Amino acid sequence: MREILPALRQWYATSAPFGLATVVGVSRSAPRDPGAAMAVGPDDEVVGSVSGGCVEGAVFELAQEVVESGEARLETFGYSDDDAFAVGLTCGGEITLLVRPVTPERDPTFGAVAETVLEGRPVTLATVTDGPAPLGATLAVWPDRVAGTLGTRGLDAAVTADARGELALGATGLRHYGPRGERREDDVSVFLHSFAPPPRMLVFGAIDYAAAVARLGDFLGYRVTVCDARPVFTTPKRFPPGVEVVVDWPHRYLRATDTDERTVICVLTHDPKFDVPLLEVALRRPAAYIGAMGSRRTHDERTKRLTEAGLTDDEMSRLRSPIGLDLGARTPEEVAVSVAAEMVSLRWGGSGTPLTATRGAIHPQS
Repeated sequence: MREILPALRQWYATSAPFGLATVVGVSRSAPRDPGAAMAVGPDDEVVGSVSGGCVEGAVFELAQEVVESGEARLETFGYSDDDAFAVGLTCGGEITLLVRPVTPERDPTFGAVAETVLEGRPVTLATVTDGPAPLGATLAVWPDRVAGTLGTRGLDAAVTADARGELALGATGLRHYGPRGERREDDVSVFLHSFAPPPRMLVFGAIDYAAAVARLGDFLGYRVTVCDARPVFTTPKRFPPGVEVVVDWPHRYLRATDTDERTVICVLTHDPKFDVPLLEVALRRPAAYIGAMGSRRTHDERTKRLTEAGLTDDEMSRLRSPIGLDLGARTPEEVAVSVAAEMVSLRWGGSGTPLTATRGAIHPQS
């Protein structure tokens, strides 16, 4: 959704109606995650994708229909054993899409939501997808306010509370309620689409490996900062555009920087006077991933120093060292791929095993 918002905001600003299709449910090997979106606007212009090409033609027609009718539609697409070339997902998965018409009259909060997301501020968009509530109705939830309604005050209140919880985690998915927000009922399905600010990647050590890791982190959607105490190496021209470059002692910078459960910390300083004080701070604060570069010998010496500094076994167990998966990487770019692979594997619970050696679903249900 983020990628297509500039076009959607332009259509919305000119009151041009458009059909917006959003993935609200997936199963098995679905090609796109919940939240993926495609829109059809003026002059049949298409932006975005919901399946990587499998069902876009059918969705195009659906979007045109909902704009003309003014009524939202919920549709499911899956693989057909009887006709493998029918409209469906040839990868064998299944996706459920909510396709709804958007105009300032039908969705007066959309403009504010788009502006918030494009400015990098947090907001969750809650949309009714099924049940005895208006299909396609939306409620925008910011940390300090709400706008719109899902039909009843009780439902709005329950969804608002859940939406703020999901926003804190950066989570997106379906939740179920009673018609008035009852927690133990599941008559009404609501899709909570969280637009949290991009997670942070903190890279310490202004070396060639750091430039490659920063480039890949930026590609993966992280807000990347590179920090090193040596000004001669820590210059913006050595790093990709858009990467923040900070000259400071790593442990001092990290101590003054907020982190959360999505933050990635890559310690590439490869020098005890930098990385030991830095890891003392890192291993005692929230983070999704903490990795440190170095040989086996460096790792053993570092572990000894950190243990002497008072870190517990639980704190030490968070450290991924030596950093990265065993890919046989040699160049900075190859090492960056191995680091990114370990980050992704840890995030989603992957084994790092080649898929040719595994069985079962490629994307297990979470």
